[in-house]
Amino acid sequence: MPVFGIRAVVSALMLLVSVSLSGAGSGGSAVLLDIKGPIGPATSDYVVRGLEKAEERGAELVILRMDTPGGLDTSMREIIRAILASPVPVVSYVAPSGSRAASAGTYISYASHVAAMAPGTNLGAATPVQIGGSGLPQISPDREKDKDTGKEGSDTGKEGSEETSEAPSEKSGTKPTLSDKAVNDAVAYIRSLAQMRGRNVEWAEKAVLEASTLTAEEALREGVIDVVATDVPDLLTKLDGREVVVAGQTRRLETATLGIVALEPDWRTELLAVITNPNVAYILMLIGIYGLLFEFYSPGLVGPGVIGGICLLLALYAFHVLPVDYTGLALILFGLALMIAEAFIPSFGVLGIGGIAAFVIGSIMLMDTEVPGFTVAWQLIGSIAFFAGGMLLIMVTMLMRSRRRAVVTGPEEMIDSAGAVLDWIGEEGHVRIHGEVWRARASGPIAEGKRVRVTRIDGLTLEVEPESERR
Repeated sequence: MPVFGIRAVVSALMLLVSVSLSGAGSGGSAVLLDIKGPIGPATSDYVVRGLEKAEERGAELVILRMDTPGGLDTSMREIIRAILASPVPVVSYVAPSGSRAASAGTYISYASHVAAMAPGTNLGAATPVQIGGSGLPQISPDREKDKDTGKEGSDTGKEGSEETSEAPSEKSGTKPTLSDKAVNDAVAYIRSLAQMRGRNVEWAEKAVLEASTLTAEEALREGVIDVVATDVPDLLTKLDGREVVVAGQTRRLETATLGIVALEPDWRTELLAVITNPNVAYILMLIGIYGLLFEFYSPGLVGPGVIGGICLLLALYAFHVLPVDYTGLALILFGLALMIAEAFIPSFGVLGIGGIAAFVIGSIMLMDTEVPGFTVAWQLIGSIAFFAGGMLLIMVTMLMRSRRRAVVTGPEEMIDSAGAVLDWIGEEGHVRIHGEVWRARASGPIAEGKRVRVTRIDGLTLEVEPESERR
């Protein structure tokens, strides 16, 4: 009986451990996702798939720990769509201290079910930039006037607030500009997120129209965020018991005892981050173009064509998702074409210099410098331009040297060649030059066996003169 009693106790303990582990795996965890640096295609892929994994794990909460200067509008909207559709509550947390959630990060904070910040952090400056444009959209004078008189964003909670989203051009009768459209769209988007989450709509507009920013304490006081927490455990403690609306249903958060599961970027996200790096995409494009050129000029090598094709396809994919200025891309291709033409057309460096200039200008214009983190490094552009310039200088130098060399092929090679007279009658005869017998003529008789040199070629007849007459 004691043996059976011990076995029963052990079985009961094992059953309890199994149940507790099952419960922990199904809903006792908070998934932590880190957003660091500019928000691009790799970041959106990481967050979207992280939210899907959190749902599969049955997690109680997802924490987006952010430190970002902003990023691409398309990637930001993909993240926000995933947050709004997530059945798992999402908490955006600007941390650690010293971090920021600027531009796109501000939109993500407004879209999250709960917005939190660590002390010593800030958010805001959500004015949109024009992809491929010349800078920040300018707020029209009418909008500035409305803002000064208090007509825009005066009371974000009242029904009359539709007036704030009316384009200034509609009220003044002027044609709306692209800048007006970009600003109006951004204002409407962040207003909709603020109204959905019950946060400060008026400041949301200021973040777009005036690039306003707030510290963590100011954001909490203004109703922009919900919690200020020093770290993730402190955040979970302060979120415990809070009610949020998820998928149209009110849910009470029980976070005090949740375990934290950090999801690191996998190989797919890392690969996507490498490919969509503007510097890497730039290099892939050059490798692709030169690889295909080598294959065309030397058919059958196979290797350059395969490598070039793969690199060019990867570069095209990266340019598809990056803020590329296609005028800059066209200038790069035109510059490469001019530098290649220099090797075949004797322009004495004119085509090459023009190609380098077009290549450098196009490289500078290639990426939109207003989007943080998505530019081609000037050091890389300078290095490639310096290499191309060096190759051009070597090519022109070799060309100039070749012009001073004697002709070694073709009929012109016979000029100034020496030979001996085989027979001669009057002003014509035959000579042996380079082991060949040629018909020749001269201005007078020449003795048999005398050395002569060629002065001119007339068809298949050589004009010669005795070597003694040459100076």
